[in-house]
Amino acid sequence: MSHIQKKKKVIIVGAGPGGLSSAMILAHRGYEVIVYEKQSYVGGRTSALKAGDFTFELGPTFVMLPQAFEEVFEKAGRKLSDYVDMRRLDTMYRLKFGDGRNFVVPFDKEKMKQEIARLFPGDEKGYERYLHKQKRKFDLMYPCLKVPYMRWYHYFRPRLLKAFFFMQNFTSVYDVMASYFKYDDMRISMTFQAKYLGMSPWHCPGAFSILSYIEHAFGIFHPIGGVHKITEAMAQIVTEEGGSVILNTPIKKILTEDGKAVGVVFADDSVDRADYVIMNADFAAGMTHLVPEENRGTWTDAELKKRPFSCSTFMLYIGLDKKYDFPHHNIFFADNYKQNIEQIFEGKKLPEDPSFYIQNASVTDSTLAPDGKSTIYVLVPVPNLDANIDWDTEKKRYRDLVIQKISEKTEMHDIAHHIEIERVITPKDWESKLDVYKGAVFNLSHTIGQMLYFRPHNKFKELPGLFLVGGGTHPGSGLPTIIESGRIAADLISEDIT
Repeated sequence: MSHIQKKKKVIIVGAGPGGLSSAMILAHRGYEVIVYEKQSYVGGRTSALKAGDFTFELGPTFVMLPQAFEEVFEKAGRKLSDYVDMRRLDTMYRLKFGDGRNFVVPFDKEKMKQEIARLFPGDEKGYERYLHKQKRKFDLMYPCLKVPYMRWYHYFRPRLLKAFFFMQNFTSVYDVMASYFKYDDMRISMTFQAKYLGMSPWHCPGAFSILSYIEHAFGIFHPIGGVHKITEAMAQIVTEEGGSVILNTPIKKILTEDGKAVGVVFADDSVDRADYVIMNADFAAGMTHLVPEENRGTWTDAELKKRPFSCSTFMLYIGLDKKYDFPHHNIFFADNYKQNIEQIFEGKKLPEDPSFYIQNASVTDSTLAPDGKSTIYVLVPVPNLDANIDWDTEKKRYRDLVIQKISEKTEMHDIAHHIEIERVITPKDWESKLDVYKGAVFNLSHTIGQMLYFRPHNKFKELPGLFLVGGGTHPGSGLPTIIESGRIAADLISEDIT
């Protein structure tokens, strides 16, 4: 990558992981970089939520594919390990099914096969076949997610054509796993990862079977102090390279002249001009609030409302005055998991028997809570705001229901008696307080019609000078791909590709 001859200025709207990825790379390459963030903290949803003496993740709770982060840090002339203490977990997660059985999923492959043989006899052979075939699929697909798709003919790149026959896009993730495993609960154990994209395993394109492969091939990691330590390190690198990260500074809109993005407009109508603008806001929210409709092409308000979006989440962040001895990551499936999924995605109803995820991070990380105490992070997949749910009415009732389910299904039977502090976030809160369109925290749904060329481009052709990063753009939702979106945008600016 050639360095610029004349120092050019880049303004980045939002200090989420995508924007910070672009910022640290471009600052290292000699650009004048200014990041404006409306909140008082960096990271967007990859930030810390502090309540009293307790520290929680606001959003993502673990790291997959750490090599993606290492590559971005290297492009900024840094080593990830110099900034973040990343620990791979021996037990990736514990899954508990509706009938009460526990499936403790180890990273060690031999232990994994033994555990499968105990719970799902015979499927351990399918697991060996799965690892072999999905490795080939991942090796072919992953490079295809690291490049932009600016024109339709980019589908004819040799590497994508080679990968196409392995993608299995015209079947579901669940159907892919059904070709390896005969037990339904084993299939669920390898397909629940579709929720990382806010999708149903029965509708998520089969290409995303690589999500479970990534976990089993490379592991799941916890950065000591929390995942937000990564975005804090990225912001630090931006400033080390001479860039600026300015907090508490909301942007009113993108400044346009002659059909080109030329800077930003602040709340007081003052402006800051730049050669390039990178928008790191939630894509649909950013389009709606920051980009004039006449500069959006097909991405009008009416079009955005029609687009399929991911589900949302109901969140509990609980500080306890005691510790519980159970794994770091846990998923508790509804008694009827498929019905639970159908209620969320098709019925758009609030599940009365929800599936839920619990992070018990204090068993790994002593920095998050005072001695003898612990943080409990609870995520419940629920419909986004397209559903007719009155969250002002439901918030307290659903919180009580979730606490009841936790006391019934987990080791925390007495949790209600040990809550020292708690915070709740509903889908309505995600939209109104954190600017997440429809509360769809995993952004635009990852359907075939919203992937690669058909996902918003990192170089926004409708408004020259504007670049897009984040989960709503190519390559998609999830921290590794969001980081990649920032790297792709930085490379596009560096080469000024048209």
